[in-house]
Amino acid sequence: MVVRTSETPSPTSPVLRIGAESRAVRWMRGLLARPAAWLLRALASTWRVEIRGDDPFAPGAARPVLAALWHESALCAAGLYRDHGVHVAVSRSRDGEHIAAVLAKLGFGDSLRGSSSRGGAEALRGVLRALDDGVVVAVLVDGPRGPARVAKSGIVAAAKLAGVPILPVRIAARPCLRFASWDRMKLPLPFARVCLSYADRLGVARDASEADVEATRTELEARLDAVPHVSAGSW
Repeated sequence: MVVRTSETPSPTSPVLRIGAESRAVRWMRGLLARPAAWLLRALASTWRVEIRGDDPFAPGAARPVLAALWHESALCAAGLYRDHGVHVAVSRSRDGEHIAAVLAKLGFGDSLRGSSSRGGAEALRGVLRALDDGVVVAVLVDGPRGPARVAKSGIVAAAKLAGVPILPVRIAARPCLRFASWDRMKLPLPFARVCLSYADRLGVARDASEADVEATRTELEARLDAVPHVSAGSW
């Protein structure tokens, strides 16, 4: 019996070229992104949304803004911020490629590729360039792999370098689904009540010490954990 490995392909086997595979994968990703974005748009349009705090999209709101969210709120935020041109830091993983494709269909700005584990420096440069343009940049601060609800210090470093405050974003909804994922991702059901709450902004001095950075990171976690109450009444 002869076992053929990838180093000894069968002469009758078709050869899959890397370039062709890449184009096929991109084509399929784009094909799937459209219905996924459409479904999320349709769902989010039914939500009854209450906004509390310093809305960065209100007329005259201070920009640029570095928004911080827990990973569990990613789907909620994607629906709430559709067509706002928000730039999102997205990991360079295969899942990240799919997420970036869906965000593009939802009217987000260019995804800033990289994470704490892959392409971190490149992502940081992208965040700084976007902030320099005066836009809203969103970061899932406990992503891409967790642990859940433990903020990484990268967003504090970005705020320090850019001289831009961090805006903690908290999203609560009811009724909503909770997925059995590491982050317990939540998805509001049709016609759910959704509270989009902005906590006080956190400033980071350009000369902040390592102790100051850690203190800011800890305070960010505390503000993100203060989940707002969702009213049972109609809004």
